[in-house]
Amino acid sequence: MDNFSFQEMQAIQKQLQEKYKDKWRPLSPEIGKDQLLYLLIELGEVADVMKKSGNQKIMEDTEVRKHFIEEMCDVLLYFNDVMLCYDISIEELKTVYLQKHKRNMERW
Repeated sequence: MDNFSFQEMQAIQKQLQEKYKDKWRPLSPEIGKDQLLYLLIELGEVADVMKKSGNQKIMEDTEVRKHFIEEMCDVLLYFNDVMLCYDISIEELKTVYLQKHKRNMERW
């Protein structure tokens, strides 16, 4: 896989949602807040790995690095769920992301 895109991530998320549609609530704006809270919890778990293991272990210890990346993946999973809850298209994300980048590049 040369390039892992948001399109692929969202397709995977939709597949996961479909598999567990009888167990999980469907993604919608009504549960977007919950998904965002889960995203924040996962960010806390990323920070916890950083705090407990430190940068050197994240860079050099295979198991710590794998755990760190798994937690980062959880963040991306919930990020994509939030996008799906609010029906944010990849095109919308790209447009706004590039606009924001341009503003940031012109700030200082």
